Amino acid sequence: MEQKTYILVTGASSGIGREIAVQLSGSYNVILNGRDKTRLEETLNACNAKNSRLIWSFDLANVNEIEDSLTAFLMENNCSIAYFVHAAGYMKTIPLKMLSVDVFISSFNINVIAAAMIAKVLTKKKINHNSLSSIVFISSNISNFGAKAFSAYASSKAAVDGLMRCLSVELAPTVRVNSVLPGGVRTAMTEQMYQDAELIERMAAAYPLGLGTTQDICAAVKFLISDDARWITGQQLTVDGGRTINISG
Repeated sequence: MEQKTYILVTGASSGIGREIAVQLSGSYNVILNGRDKTRLEETLNACNAKNSRLIWSFDLANVNEIEDSLTAFLMENNCSIAYFVHAAGYMKTIPLKMLSVDVFISSFNINVIAAAMIAKVLTKKKINHNSLSSIVFISSNISNFGAKAFSAYASSKAAVDGLMRCLSVELAPTVRVNSVLPGGVRTAMTEQMYQDAELIERMAAAYPLGLGTTQDICAAVKFLISDDARWITGQQLTVDGGRTINISG
């Protein structure tokens, strides 16, 4: 049986990851990763059925098992991965005086270490057959700035971008590696922040182009994995409606 190539989207059970998987399923075969198989099946059903769709149901918090699990999945399904989008994320907003080691470990395991271990598997010739051509990490505009109660999340996203820069040099010229840095986008992970009407009003006022949507982030990912971005690697693409350059008031 002829081997098919796919785009792997982690965190595909909801939010930005689901939007990316659904939108790109019209152009690519997709592998959906997440820990909740029921929600992954909902994403699968929303994807374009004209292309192949597979589910890799695995909790990326189990970082020591990622290599074996992904390797077995690729072998069992006789497939390879040409594009990897790491949209899985873990965010806890906790002030320093309440921080625990567990919060930092969870943040770095899912946001950083999982991304690195998946990339490691996908660059192994005997496993992925030199198929990988582009990686996009979903980072955050906070990786370059600071905010109260975001120390664990922001430091993990800064680490993601450090990983991105190093891999872009190490894997060139075969594989391009970039990051997308979203601003405030309403997803299941950030929903708690959007329960405060006053906060939403303040945020909207700080974004010159208004608040964004998951579709805005998906458009950036689609560009970065395409041939239109063939000479772009090692870059942070900030997609935040101008929030990080707005120093008004």
